Amino acid sequence: MTKFALVLAATALTATTAFAQDAAAPVVADADANGTFSLAEVQAAYASVTEEAFKAADTDASGELSPEELQAAVDAGAFAV
Repeated sequence: MTKFALVLAATALTATTAFAQDAAAPVVADADANGTFSLAEVQAAYASVTEEAFKAADTDASGELSPEELQAAVDAGAFAV
């Protein structure tokens, strides 16, 4: 029973830390409400994002990031605060 309680506590702590990191991430505003994110919109939340990093995240080469491309870049740590 004690082992179970320790595992449960460790799992809860890990989950709490993960949620705290997500909550602390900046929100990228879709200023023009077109459903995608331009370099300027991304840089408003992640000032250190370069054009090169943005283009690398733009996997379909559309010139803008879809919500999925943006999330993938954030999850990969490519866009640092």
